[in-house]
Amino acid sequence: MASYILAIDQGTTSSRALIFDTSMKVVGQGQKEFRQHFPQSGWVEHDPEDIWDSVVFSIRTALKRAGLSGRDIAAIGITNQRETTLVWDRDTGTPIHKAIVWQDRRTAEICNQLKNDGLEALITGKTGLLLDPYFSGTKVKWLLDTVEGARKRAEAGALAFGTIDTYLIWRLTGGAVHATDATNASRTLLFNIEKGTWDDELLALLDVPAAILPEVHDCDGDFGITDPDLLGAPIPIRGVAGDQHAAMIGQACFEPGMIKSTYGTGCFAVLNTGETLVRSQNRLLTTIAYRLGGKTTYALEGSIFVAGAAVQWLRDGLKIIGKASDSGRLALGADDNQNVYLVPAFVGLGAPYWDAEARGAMFGLTRNTGPEEFARAALEAVCYQTADLLDAMHKDWNAHGAATVLRVDGGMVNSDYTMQFLADILDAPVDRPHMLETTVLGAGWLAGQAMGLLPDRTAFSKSWALEHQFVPEMDDAQRNAKLSGWRDAVSRTLTAR
Repeated sequence: MASYILAIDQGTTSSRALIFDTSMKVVGQGQKEFRQHFPQSGWVEHDPEDIWDSVVFSIRTALKRAGLSGRDIAAIGITNQRETTLVWDRDTGTPIHKAIVWQDRRTAEICNQLKNDGLEALITGKTGLLLDPYFSGTKVKWLLDTVEGARKRAEAGALAFGTIDTYLIWRLTGGAVHATDATNASRTLLFNIEKGTWDDELLALLDVPAAILPEVHDCDGDFGITDPDLLGAPIPIRGVAGDQHAAMIGQACFEPGMIKSTYGTGCFAVLNTGETLVRSQNRLLTTIAYRLGGKTTYALEGSIFVAGAAVQWLRDGLKIIGKASDSGRLALGADDNQNVYLVPAFVGLGAPYWDAEARGAMFGLTRNTGPEEFARAALEAVCYQTADLLDAMHKDWNAHGAATVLRVDGGMVNSDYTMQFLADILDAPVDRPHMLETTVLGAGWLAGQAMGLLPDRTAFSKSWALEHQFVPEMDDAQRNAKLSGWRDAVSRTLTAR
């Protein structure tokens, strides 16, 4: 009898697949990176076939390493890079253009025009989002306006839109299912998060025909069955959530006031606000944390576009480290008397600044500044940005009187140097769990509990285990001085002061 769960984690730079047994132990995994395309400054694209090939490779590698076949898999869970946008032909499955990645800034002018027309308040009121190229809606509009014949085909129902989860569901089911989940839908600028439906007024504002939209299900809904020829057996897809929502679930942040912060390509801090839809007064996003059993849980989110990507820049751009894990060691050798700040606005600044036109800058350079100081500045920039997010969250949430708990995950949390500085600059404990693969764990748990193979929310929460807690060691004067220097650097980088 099939008793294993396959979880697919389709990320910005690679795809992974992990197989869990019923004790939530990983028994096999696979991973494959794929190429990034940068056709113009500020543009970021993926080839959909590269994404699909990397997913299939990762699944088959995980099955082989686990010594299993598709017949052993009881269900599939999917988590994905959010906001990355695809439109494809319903008959052939062929995309009309490369996928436009969440980091892409090509629709800044569309966003600015909507702002100038006084529409941001209306859009934010319905979606909880701000007008920024980050989100999917303006990407869809750009595709339909730019690709020859696309708008006419879309209006005729010949095209399908989806974020990466939707595209994978389509491919996995052989084109039988066109669906997404509430978390991914909530990131499109097209979904009313209070009503839980696509919004006709928003569709009209962005010139997006309703005919191209996927159905929206709960995170633990029924997303169809895979084509049996693909993995050797028909397998139910029973869990879907955008990567940050899946990480929140994987971190068992089910109680209001709990925060998880994920450090991958970008950094995303998400605060559970329960059934309360909190309207941010500090330019955070109000979003759907997850929707289970028809019940919506909301969250406040702060999105940082560049976190681990800054370490990739050290490695691939500056070539001052050979591998990402070298960054912490290099940073330890930095001169403490130099106050060097990197504002990593390589693709603009996210929360709480939301400046699409800002570009990266370094401040405080001297003749003595070298690779060590660059490494430290890159790592510390992630922590400073997190401090900005949590400061905004506390302003929005403190009225509710709940204390916060910070749990961290993602590749960067393996760096003790970075996590200690994070605790120092936040003046708060930082909890690193034993299981760092929280995003894919969340996707796996969604599918497994939907099939009755994994524990319910309460039991799953009790299984969360602390690996190390980092506690603040920096004195207030030093912390305040460092934060003051950071905020001065950011102010000099912003284009709209």
